[in-house]
Amino acid sequence: VAVSPQEPSLYTVKAVIILDNDGERLFAKYYDDTYPSVKEQKAFEKNIFSKTHRSDSEIALLEGLTVVYKSSIDLYFYVIGSAHENELMLTAVLNCLFDSLSQMLRGDPIARGEPRPWVLSRQGPPRKNVEKRVLLENMEGLFLAVDEIVDGGVVLESDPQQVVHRVAVRGEDVPLTEQTVSQV
Repeated sequence: VAVSPQEPSLYTVKAVIILDNDGERLFAKYYDDTYPSVKEQKAFEKNIFSKTHRSDSEIALLEGLTVVYKSSIDLYFYVIGSAHENELMLTAVLNCLFDSLSQMLRGDPIARGEPRPWVLSRQGPPRKNVEKRVLLENMEGLFLAVDEIVDGGVVLESDPQQVVHRVAVRGEDVPLTEQTVSQV
């Protein structure tokens, strides 16, 4: 019996999920009908949380899907792909999301043109952590970042600097009549 290789596809991401440390959904975006109802989605999320929240690894195969994940303080970030998907591609999406949120939510003083506070105080630079409270206060940035990284399951961007820049540009409420040609 000949086994045919999986047909290549741009649709690499099946879902992006962020859960809190109790396994409750903070953000979930599914890009196909693997789990069509909210009830099935929540059951899947509960399953991946129970299998991953005490684990130090970064990848799991659950229910025929590849799950890459990362935790930060009180959050768990998941990117889901098919069992045949390239784990490195899914990890690139996960790292891009995490690093973009880290930069956006820490209130980077350099982006505001202020001096680096850790240079003046002789402390190290701020750690790359994202907390639930800060994330909930900035959900619009999360939605914009995910939309810049993945669209309909297709990976658009894996560079966090580009994502942060695009989210900042899209977040500005500049009327169309006052925008420059490069902003349009």
